Amino acid sequence: METWIFFGVVFMFFGLVNYYVFLRGLQAMGLGKRFKIVYGVVFWILAASYFVGSFMKQSWAGAASMGFIWAGSFWLGALLYFVLFAILFDIIRLIHKITPIIPEKVHANYPRLKRHLLSAVVLFVALLLAAGHINARFPVVRNLSVSLPYAGKKPAEFSMLVISDIHMGPKMGVRQLNRIVELANRQNPEIILLAGDIIDEDIDFLKRLGLKEALSKLHAPYGVFGVMGNHEYISGGEDAYAFLTANGVKVLRDTTIRVKELFYLIGREDFQKRTFVGVGRKDLSELMKLTTDGFPVVVLDHQPVHPEAAAREGAHLMISGHTHHGQLWPLNFVTRAIYTLSFGHKVVEGMHLVVSNGIGTWGPPVRIGNRPEMVLIDVAPDPATLNPAHRICLPAII
Repeated sequence: METWIFFGVVFMFFGLVNYYVFLRGLQAMGLGKRFKIVYGVVFWILAASYFVGSFMKQSWAGAASMGFIWAGSFWLGALLYFVLFAILFDIIRLIHKITPIIPEKVHANYPRLKRHLLSAVVLFVALLLAAGHINARFPVVRNLSVSLPYAGKKPAEFSMLVISDIHMGPKMGVRQLNRIVELANRQNPEIILLAGDIIDEDIDFLKRLGLKEALSKLHAPYGVFGVMGNHEYISGGEDAYAFLTANGVKVLRDTTIRVKELFYLIGREDFQKRTFVGVGRKDLSELMKLTTDGFPVVVLDHQPVHPEAAAREGAHLMISGHTHHGQLWPLNFVTRAIYTLSFGHKVVEGMHLVVSNGIGTWGPPVRIGNRPEMVLIDVAPDPATLNPAHRICLPAII
């Protein structure tokens, strides 16, 4: 019931936002009736296209359904910036009514000015989305060095590669996913950690897209481990788990394991598990009981919620994703307000917290204001051996 209420509110909000933008565009045109009819048809086809494509793909993953999905995805990004511009212009109009700020000569040609502004906004948003799409296609590898405490014999230095929020689906096809896998394998990490939201669609659809075995090419000598994110549950929960396991990913579901003689790895169920299946995840204190012999503890948790609680339980490093650092500026300010850390590295009550902004996209296949990434963490038992260039916090991208 809660899920249906949530989606109902989302659809209502989406419809109202589209209607607001539609009216502002209609008012700015001031053209003939025939042109306004064409505008209305095109507008509402774009607004509905993501949902139309999502419905069509259930039985047919053909060019038509993919076309609707891609068009609708870009529309989601465009809608954000159209709303921001509409609000900006409404604020200017309100201020002008109170205290005239628009020169009389300009205001005298107001209908023409509105059409020019509309054209400029549409062109700007189109160019912005094009640049953001190119940006989203070229991930970077960020380096970070941390020191973990050892009570006994100290191991040699090792590295772990963090990949989060791949969002496998129509906008993360076989070619792009293979590039990510190749980039990951070139880093030669001892261990690969997939921090949730690996998939973004129902499993049958992923198989029809040719993504059945793409992740199986990931290689690390100590293993490829992952956790469930909220989108794994949206994509079917147990079906998603079976799909990942078949691809060679050791999915940890409220599980504590020891990775060689290096560290304990605690993989947590997603924070929102109860929302999707009615059963919550285990308390971290229960999972920590198996970490008793002096090895450091690494917590892999998709959503970076309550890191201070993990620190108080004795974790030394917490790794998360989920935030996308907003993905589209200025939404990064929202994620910064919600989470203790939206992106990068921070020490929380003596524990290292690393949050990746992810390597894929959700909704629009666009990133504006941040780069898609995987994070290579070099772990050293002796702080003196850390790479000084990587010891500092990851650079924050606004």
